[in-house]
Amino acid sequence: MSGPSPASSSQAALHALTRQAEGLWQAVYPLWPDFSVEVLPSIDSTNTALMQRARAGDRAPTLLVALEQSAGRGRRGKSWHSQPGASLTFSLGLPYQPADWSGLSLAVGVSLAESLHPEIRLKWPNDLWWRGRKLGGILIEAATLGAQRYAVIGVGLNVELPELPAWSPVPLDEAATQALPPVPPAALCELDPGRDAGQWLAALVPALVQDLQAFERAGFAAFAARFAARDALAGLELRLSDGQEGQAAGVGPDGALRLRTGTGLVDITSAEVTVRPR
Repeated sequence: MSGPSPASSSQAALHALTRQAEGLWQAVYPLWPDFSVEVLPSIDSTNTALMQRARAGDRAPTLLVALEQSAGRGRRGKSWHSQPGASLTFSLGLPYQPADWSGLSLAVGVSLAESLHPEIRLKWPNDLWWRGRKLGGILIEAATLGAQRYAVIGVGLNVELPELPAWSPVPLDEAATQALPPVPPAALCELDPGRDAGQWLAALVPALVQDLQAFERAGFAAFAARFAARDALAGLELRLSDGQEGQAAGVGPDGALRLRTGTGLVDITSAEVTVRPR
């Protein structure tokens, strides 16, 4: 007997997301009265769409969820394509005015990890790991629009374990030549096979909104201890894509990765550097 068709699986996944929209709006509305939720079957990039809207004047807090993204973007300009139903991808756009933006990606990671599972670890600066494998990532973009700052918090999480060609962030022949190979994937179905993407979304967003408000008030200081408790790299020997090597020594008060080298302690602040355990 054959399983469900790709079309029926996609429709079921879209329904799972859509049925959570009203509940999410009700949960967030008391905090953001002009908040809205949109669920789309397909889009090029949720981050791009929200930033384009903001530049056109639509800057109300918005959660944009897509079953499929055809031109998703990750850190360091990497592009990816999410398959319908195989991942949970969403972006949260909002006017945002923290006194210090340093460590925001770490704070977002803390919020997501705490809502997902006690064993989720955070790999500096923006990845969520499950038992040494990459469950998902975060991309934060910001712009100054007039007198206002606007932020887009993009999140991508594997729902099902992807096949390597769909998951690999670069062509396979190019990946083979890279100094730091990709990390194997993990998926939400491994954490709790009984939860669908909509239920995961409902578990993540209300807490994320509250944590974004906490960061806006207090900055990374409110999250430093929580990050340290989930730091996937703490104490490990690391190799960086720029050639540096050393032992991870946590993060600084600004969220910079601290690397203990033969010449002393070095703070790594550039998100353009890729980090791997040796």
